[in-house]
Amino acid sequence: MWGKDTKKDNESIIFIYYDIPMNTLMQKCHSIIVTGKVQDIGFRSIVEHIGRSFGMPGLVFNSKDGSVNILCCGEDSVIDNFTQTIKVRGEESGAEIEGIKEQLLPFIDLPDEFSKVSSDDEIDIGRKLDKGNLLLATMIIDNKTGFNDIKTGLNNLTTMMYEHNTRLEAILEKLVER
Repeated sequence: MWGKDTKKDNESIIFIYYDIPMNTLMQKCHSIIVTGKVQDIGFRSIVEHIGRSFGMPGLVFNSKDGSVNILCCGEDSVIDNFTQTIKVRGEESGAEIEGIKEQLLPFIDLPDEFSKVSSDDEIDIGRKLDKGNLLLATMIIDNKTGFNDIKTGLNNLTTMMYEHNTRLEAILEKLVER
């Protein structure tokens, strides 16, 4: 579909023509916010793959509040199917989705190929390293506790074996005396 705008410039009229494909006019843009345990599990990659398989323009990125934000454009039925698919496939892949909030936006010129935004990766890496360090510290404490439990168990077993062997020796001595 062709459009035409006019602009006055020093009493002359300038016509500006632009080309907007009809299918673009039928599309609506949406902001979709997915909440729950949706970061650090590969959820953005799942959303990116689904968006590409639907052939829709869009972006997916992590938010500082722990949610995943999606900007995408498509016809209502496509957006509904997309939202349902990310819910099902996300939960199958380990996401714990608490909610999906959708908001209609004015038209946004998004990249044609659905993409995962990587600008937050440096922040993500730092946060993931912090989580990893905390997990390692917890594992070290758990291992120390676990090793102490194993050591105590082995000491108890050694004591029980000593007592058992002492009783066996007494029995063997009585048998030899006969």
